Amino acid sequence: MSLNVAIQMDPIDRIDIDADSSFRIAEEAQARGHSLFYYTPDHLSFREGHVFARGWPLTVRREKGNHYTLGERTDVDLSDFDVVWLRQDPPFDMAYITTTHILEMIHPATLVVNDPFWVRNHPEKLLVLQFPDLTPPTMIARDFETLKSFKAKHGDIILKPLYGNGGAGVFRLDANDRNLASLHELFAGINREPLIAQKFLSDVASGDKRIILVDGEPVGAINRVPAEGETRSNMHVGGRPEQIGLTDRDHEICAAIGPLLREKGQVFVGIDVIGDYLTEINLTSPTGIVELERFDGINVAEKIWQAIEARRV
Repeated sequence: MSLNVAIQMDPIDRIDIDADSSFRIAEEAQARGHSLFYYTPDHLSFREGHVFARGWPLTVRREKGNHYTLGERTDVDLSDFDVVWLRQDPPFDMAYITTTHILEMIHPATLVVNDPFWVRNHPEKLLVLQFPDLTPPTMIARDFETLKSFKAKHGDIILKPLYGNGGAGVFRLDANDRNLASLHELFAGINREPLIAQKFLSDVASGDKRIILVDGEPVGAINRVPAEGETRSNMHVGGRPEQIGLTDRDHEICAAIGPLLREKGQVFVGIDVIGDYLTEINLTSPTGIVELERFDGINVAEKIWQAIEARRV
């Protein structure tokens, strides 16, 4: 089977091929005989009933500093493709949301991965609210007094932007901290969005586990250990990836959420687990497959393409 595949992603010249999941997905697609077309989200458009992208035929190779070749720039009708990948990184802002609305117009005749309707309606920090038995105590609010009462109840909390990513803007406020009011003023001055607060989990010192699910089934995990003196474990801010297995609790969490992910067309998902608690379900542009392949030899990209190809038969 040879598929025509378009990838909507951030600029390909800036990626680290030793860590980028989008590159690994493209590399595997090419190895399987699929053709590749690449464009950035700012070159997606809707014109008179059709969804177009302006971009380039793409060839990839695992050579640092020489990892891609682009063909002649052209406009394409995305309905002519078999698969379109929605792979740009957050922030999950109105620009991001608009791309999901546009891509929804060609799905599922053209398979958009992950399903853009549910990417839009299940952003990472909101989908977990459907599973309160799996998550730490959580609050979403903009009102200062409401946030203040949550902190008073739990003492030690994590406060972060609801639609942030990569560990940016994440603060730990322990029982002695006096910065909640100042942080609330800071965030309120930036935008009108609520904040999310969660009870601090001390198990994060041992790592924040990223579990990869393909078509609702767990295929493996990596552990992300915070740098010394840091609360955040994100690799963008110095977290160290290390090898780790799946516990019985991990399998319990995956069994609870997997059927919903599969039903909603979420082929490639990364969930975050600290200790025994689910903290995020990442649908927008999950990462971690390169590290998992390096540690455990699990070719997650192959499993992802097998799931996609089964849908295109």
